[in-house]
Amino acid sequence: MTDPFRRLLGVLLLLALAACAQTDRAAQRAQAVPGAPLDTMTDPATGQPVIRGPVLTGTAPRTPGKTSGISSIGAPVAQGAEALNTTTRSERQQAAAAPSGGERRLGTTIASLGDPSQPGFWVKTPLVQSETQGRIVNPANGKSAKVRLIPLGGAAGGGSQVSLPALQLLGVSLTDLPAIEVFAS
Repeated sequence: MTDPFRRLLGVLLLLALAACAQTDRAAQRAQAVPGAPLDTMTDPATGQPVIRGPVLTGTAPRTPGKTSGISSIGAPVAQGAEALNTTTRSERQQAAAAPSGGERRLGTTIASLGDPSQPGFWVKTPLVQSETQGRIVNPANGKSAKVRLIPLGGAAGGGSQVSLPALQLLGVSLTDLPAIEVFAS
């Protein structure tokens, strides 16, 4: 299994665990309907009825902007990709700023999510031989991000790994594999 593939699976596992934690909290916060029947069953060891509690209905209240919670085992769980993005609003604004000119187009590459624990705006790509500043563009919507271009071994037509904050600036889903344009400053 390739390293980028393992990372993607890790992110997807984190997102799945976050969804489970959200469902657990929703069930815990749901309101019992007055007069609702109790959920009963028979204990196989004693043959006695066991009352499990009222039937819960409704949905849990949602807190806008809440991005973290507690799992059923008491551990903090990220509630989505936004929780993994550690960049500040100022850093995102700087990265999204229009280019100042003097760029050189390096080519097009297929982008996949890089290591989400690695902070900042960067792209590991076989299109560069040494680390330099640059910009990536999503031709589907015209959004761009200023990034640090980091060499990645492989053929120039091979894919590139993109940081989570950079993919978010491009308006790309973390599970997509879009073709992006790469420019060096």
